[in-house]
Amino acid sequence: MSDQVPSTLTIVQARTSSRRLPGKVLEPLAGEPMILRQLERVERSTLANRLVVATSDEPEDDALAQLLHDRGVDVVRGPLSDVLHRFVMVIDAYEPDVVVRLTGDCPLISPIVIDHVVHAFHASTDDYLSNTMEPTYPDGLDVEVMTASSLRSIHEYSTDRHEREHVTLGIYRRTEEFQIGNFRDPSGADHSRLRWTVDTPDDLMFVETVYGHLYESNHTFDYADVLDLVHRNPTLMRSVDDEARNSALDGLNTGAMGHRESSVE
Repeated sequence: MSDQVPSTLTIVQARTSSRRLPGKVLEPLAGEPMILRQLERVERSTLANRLVVATSDEPEDDALAQLLHDRGVDVVRGPLSDVLHRFVMVIDAYEPDVVVRLTGDCPLISPIVIDHVVHAFHASTDDYLSNTMEPTYPDGLDVEVMTASSLRSIHEYSTDRHEREHVTLGIYRRTEEFQIGNFRDPSGADHSRLRWTVDTPDDLMFVETVYGHLYESNHTFDYADVLDLVHRNPTLMRSVDDEARNSALDGLNTGAMGHRESSVE
């Protein structure tokens, strides 16, 4: 990378038709829809210059798109299943050099972790860097960073339905074409067994409890605060024992990313 920091755009993919918990992005969380609580956190990132939500153009996502529009959030709408196309539509409209990919079911996403991964990407020569290939953070703090050109490249020639649905699969399964990196927690800790994402009613209940304990006294609570809360209150903790975490590496052999998108987003 050059000394000049490339323009970096965060794209949060979100929809209301998740199979296990339909409409979860609009579920109330500390008095606001869950998606707005997540965006509130994402916007505290200092290294991702702009934020766009990419949702589907299906009527079922009209309410989501209208909510975001009313709150001044940029929205791009595209095909429900061809999420790669949806991302490239955003890239065409905003012309970033670098894309940060997040999913809209992570209301405990950490601005600090986002900035760690983005900073590491800018300091590298990678085409793709994430903290998901060999995770050390809780499920729900997933951050993927990539060049916009790598997404364009996959979009131009891939007809694989998994690659079009799972967005980044076509990049990280092509190690001969793209330089792939994995970001590990620099503290050396491994909390990858913890589950902080929202796919099920129990996941949502956990997140509601976390917000109930932390949000009123500290609107900017972050990763360390949640860790402290669950360690002080072990009965609150959710882990892979409650719901399995699928690694992004699963997609290299199975043709599917494993986590995100087809059943969530």
